[in-house]
Amino acid sequence: MSDKMKQRFSYAFGAFGHDAYYVTLSTYFMIFVTSTLFAGSDKATESKYIGIVTSLVVGIRLVEIIFDPIIGSVIDNTRTKFGKFKPWLVIGGVISGISLLVIFTNFFGLSVSNPTLYLVLFTIVFIILDSFYSFKDIAFWSMIPALSTDTAERGTLATFARFGSSLGANGTTALVVPIVAFFTVLMSGSGKESATGWFWFALIVAVLSAGSAIVTAKFSKENETVLRTQASEKYNILDVFKAIIKNDQLLWLALSYMFYAIANVATTGVLLFYFKFVIGQVTEFAMVGVISMITGIIAVPLFPFLAKLMTRRYVFASGIGLMVLSYVMFTIAGTNLWIVGLGLIFFYFPQQLIFLSVLMTITDSVEYGQWKNGQRNEAVTLSLRPLLDKLAGAFSNAIVGFVAIAAGMTGNATFNDMTASGIHTYKLYAFYIPAALMIVSLLIFMFKVTLTEKKHAKIVAELELRYSKK
Repeated sequence: MSDKMKQRFSYAFGAFGHDAYYVTLSTYFMIFVTSTLFAGSDKATESKYIGIVTSLVVGIRLVEIIFDPIIGSVIDNTRTKFGKFKPWLVIGGVISGISLLVIFTNFFGLSVSNPTLYLVLFTIVFIILDSFYSFKDIAFWSMIPALSTDTAERGTLATFARFGSSLGANGTTALVVPIVAFFTVLMSGSGKESATGWFWFALIVAVLSAGSAIVTAKFSKENETVLRTQASEKYNILDVFKAIIKNDQLLWLALSYMFYAIANVATTGVLLFYFKFVIGQVTEFAMVGVISMITGIIAVPLFPFLAKLMTRRYVFASGIGLMVLSYVMFTIAGTNLWIVGLGLIFFYFPQQLIFLSVLMTITDSVEYGQWKNGQRNEAVTLSLRPLLDKLAGAFSNAIVGFVAIAAGMTGNATFNDMTASGIHTYKLYAFYIPAALMIVSLLIFMFKVTLTEKKHAKIVAELELRYSKK
């Protein structure tokens, strides 16, 4: 196998473990909190501490978002014989993996016996987790412009990566319930969901995340071109924020993606509740993972063809249109699994196409910023997308906790306990508001993002000519 193919496959494997981690942290950790962590406490105490943990998670993630561009600058200013990305990819992967395992425990029963001490220890561990996850996240996705300046090869790398991430995220969704159930029965002999089952699920994800980061670091190689070597000087923190503010295309794209990402996780974060409490068939939740995985396998390889046929702009627009249609399906489905399944197809098929459209445009904005401002900021520029995903993940954590409490979907509640008001509350935050946010995202992308494939190719040619004269 050629070095180029090794790099593509190792990058895909890194994305596999990375997205398995992301969906676990952004979605299933809060499911663990709302369903298991405070089991054994009375209802009022349980709701109180679920609310506190939710607030801590959201607060920590929102505060640390401010530091993501600074983390990007630290990575950009890193100089080692292994390059600037690999050290942070490995260190971040290992430490965030260990931290994930720790938060999927009740800290030896402290969550019930001494909740105050639990909250203190949890806060410390979660800050460590979120910090090192940010280093890994930014380092991983920022590698694309460093691995190639060619738009076609970048598209290939991103397609491989998104294929891997689709398998990681959707495979996790498909397997989370059976894995938790299997280890619950294996370790306790009981069929009821337990903290032990969640711990072993987290262990599998942590090993995958850290291990895949190491594999990516081993088989990837930064491509030293004139565009990178001539713009490799170090810069200070003030320069970081100047680079972002002056890159108008990056900012408009970030705003568009922010609305999309928040809408997306608002729905995916509580889909398990949809099957458990609205449809009343939690065992059918595996269909979410199966459908999302199959649609991802089909959609990702189609991206280069569709982008060439209709450009990234219209790939993005078509994807948003299908996702809005999916909300109509979910709203009218009732308990009909066939309509639910159709809605899931419309919801998951475009996600990979939308992500790749955004990722490729953000990647191209590295050269756009260099062309416009004279400074190349790879990790800083690419940090915007992980930053927005973290913001969306924080909202996902908040939404899961809020909806669980507001709709009465906590603890031992069942489908038969649901009220019409509770189901309406669920649909408002899971379907109606996200649909509106998707439409806002589309309008911004269509009217404000003008960095097309042709414009990027022209910018690269101009930069090469500019630096060749120095």
